[in-house]
Amino acid sequence: MRRADRLFQIVQYLRGGRLVRARQLAEWLEVSERTIYRDIVDLQASGVPIEGAAGVGYILRDGYDLPPLMFTRDETVALLAGARLIRAWGGAAMARAAEEAMIKIDAVLPERMRVRHRDVEIHAVAPEMTGQVRAYIDFLETAADGRKRLSIAYCDSKGDASSRVIRPLGLWFWGKVWTLVAWCELRQDFRMFRLDRIGEIRETGDRFSSEPGKTLKDFYRLMEEAGHGPQRG
Repeated sequence: MRRADRLFQIVQYLRGGRLVRARQLAEWLEVSERTIYRDIVDLQASGVPIEGAAGVGYILRDGYDLPPLMFTRDETVALLAGARLIRAWGGAAMARAAEEAMIKIDAVLPERMRVRHRDVEIHAVAPEMTGQVRAYIDFLETAADGRKRLSIAYCDSKGDASSRVIRPLGLWFWGKVWTLVAWCELRQDFRMFRLDRIGEIRETGDRFSSEPGKTLKDFYRLMEEAGHGPQRG
């Protein structure tokens, strides 16, 4: 790797305000720690706002005007594979967004870094996905982001139907099945609802606020404590 490319990669690895040790940078770039120390000093001397010290780690100060984001071939392949998975298993709007993102990434990459779609032999098909489930994914993602309280008609695994008022918190994908993590106001507890068992969804017209014990963070905490997720339906 050319030294200029290595300096560029160091800046990329320090993106996001995370503390990174010289040892880790040396492993990623396949050079010695002494080389990393010299590179860091040179970057600092050129005006790159890197803070830290040997043995502690380094961090890039927020607000630095970074050069355009670049990707390695492996990173581009991973993004392309991810876009194909979303196209197969995601919501309709989500799939379109993934394709548009790949087009934009391809447009800014230099020719030597580009990966042609036909050269990536990673594909995904999802015959089980229906138009309704795709529409639910987009709708529920937006509702969770906007904290919109919803009313749903649901049929559980036993065939029992019920009406629920819920607070949508997040979506989980299990390989072939999408589920909604929500706070169920009927059960006064967290529940997971399979999207393919939801018969109808409508907005109640009001929003919910983050209450202690009813947030997605609380859900994750309970999962860790219990070693399993909430009940279905």
